[in-house]
Amino acid sequence: MESRIARADELHRRGYNCAQAVACTYCDLAGVDEAVAFRGMEAFGRGMGGMDGTCGAISGAVYLAGLVTSDVNLEKPASKRESYKLSEQIVSAFAEKNGATSCHELKGINCDHGMLRSCPGCIQDACEIVERVLFSDKFN
Repeated sequence: MESRIARADELHRRGYNCAQAVACTYCDLAGVDEAVAFRGMEAFGRGMGGMDGTCGAISGAVYLAGLVTSDVNLEKPASKRESYKLSEQIVSAFAEKNGATSCHELKGINCDHGMLRSCPGCIQDACEIVERVLFSDKFN
């Protein structure tokens, strides 16, 4: 399967926030309707809490990790450990590549450095990680 990074960029240019762009690009592979992913990720744009929190693109990727690994056992959930492991891989890979995970640091707002990565760049990086970590069997 061909990379979907261009699709995520297109969704972002259409007005999806960073979290929505990443989550909606791969939601079909995780078994979720795009409208559900769109709605669920809406408050995760702008780095949760108005650019102070985790980058939305990372949030979209971590959302997908939960969808892919959850056993949906409401009585006795047993899949959290695997979900946390994938989440940690995603966040670590992003931080290693960009030097930060918070939106304000990535944008260089109230920091001693300039911009580390643009929103389209963060979306691209999160998509590359999603394709490698969550869906390596589908993307070359």
